[in-house]
Amino acid sequence: MSDVKDTIGWADKSWNPVIGCKHGCSYCYARKIANRFYGSFEPRFFPERLKKPYSWKKPTKIFVVDMGDLFGDWVPKEWIKAVIKVAEDNPRHTFQFLTKNPRRYVHFKFPKNCWLGATINTEKDKKRLFDLMRKYHTNTTFVSFEPLLGEISKMLIETHWVIIGAQTNPNVQPKKEWVQNIINECRYTHIPVFLKDNLKWNEKIKEFPRLI
Repeated sequence: MSDVKDTIGWADKSWNPVIGCKHGCSYCYARKIANRFYGSFEPRFFPERLKKPYSWKKPTKIFVVDMGDLFGDWVPKEWIKAVIKVAEDNPRHTFQFLTKNPRRYVHFKFPKNCWLGATINTEKDKKRLFDLMRKYHTNTTFVSFEPLLGEISKMLIETHWVIIGAQTNPNVQPKKEWVQNIINECRYTHIPVFLKDNLKWNEKIKEFPRLI
């Protein structure tokens, strides 16, 4: 399996110098892929993959580790620092990080070309938004509601970008009112919205954040 994929709608490429996750999410498609190609979903580091972004001459939006959670508590700091060093060395690229554990962001220093994201699936995950905001003043931040698995009560989202998507494999669509409520709030707070292609919606909305 290649460590680079070009199938993420909101990024130009995804890049996996680290794979694996211990969150145990029932909807996780990456676990199925990892089990097939690697035999397990145990976290592992591939240092030889760190050199890949250096070879991309064109400015690229890179989703970092879509086959795991780079900021899970089980990931050694040395792995994370090695990945961030690649971002520092390649300022022409944008490195998009996404985690279910955004409170760990505060332990690292990120260059400006790093976007910091948090995944929120249900109401009980909203604490992650406040963990993310502890870092919001230095980097572009975003929230991914993918898969959106429940209604999110009204909250003034202090972030720069919102992504909304459905569950895939199997496909489970969120209720339309759940999606509409998030869109309405983003419109009120002037936050750009990106709707994933796996979301059945009557309007294409594919906006990107205004860089800070």
